[in-house]
Amino acid sequence: MTVKYDELTAEQFAELWETVWGDAPPYEQIKLALVHSAFRVSVFDGEKIVAMARMIGDFGLCYYIKDVVVRPEYQRRGIGRLLIGELMKFIREHGVPDTDIFVELCAVPDKIPFYEKLGFSANEAQRLKLFCRAER
Repeated sequence: MTVKYDELTAEQFAELWETVWGDAPPYEQIKLALVHSAFRVSVFDGEKIVAMARMIGDFGLCYYIKDVVVRPEYQRRGIGRLLIGELMKFIREHGVPDTDIFVELCAVPDKIPFYEKLGFSANEAQRLKLFCRAER
C-alpha cells in the first residue's frame, strides 16, 4: 500500500465516494473542493485507489475532517486509523506551536465508536444542514 498527499484526483474521489455513498457530486464541484482543501491523503493498493480523507480549515484555530472513505473490502485493516493519523500529523506540524487546535468531524452513528477510539468525543452541539442551490 502507498500513501500519497494532495494528489487525489476528482475521478479517484468520485470512484471512492460511490463505493460507500452512491452517486458522486459533479466533477466540477469535486475539483473545487479538492483545490480548496487544506490537506488530502489517499491510499493506493498498486494503482487502485482504496481510501481517502481530506481536511478543510483555517490553519490557525480549527480544522474539519471530511470525506473519510475506505473501500468496503479494505475496511478493518487499519487504513482508516492511518488516514486520521496522517491528518492529525499535518495539524501538529502546521499549527502554531504550543496551542490547541479544534478538530471536528461528522460521523454516521455506526462509525462513532471508531472515532471515539481515536480520541474524538461528542459534544452537545447539533449539526444543522442546508443545501443551497448555486446559480450562474
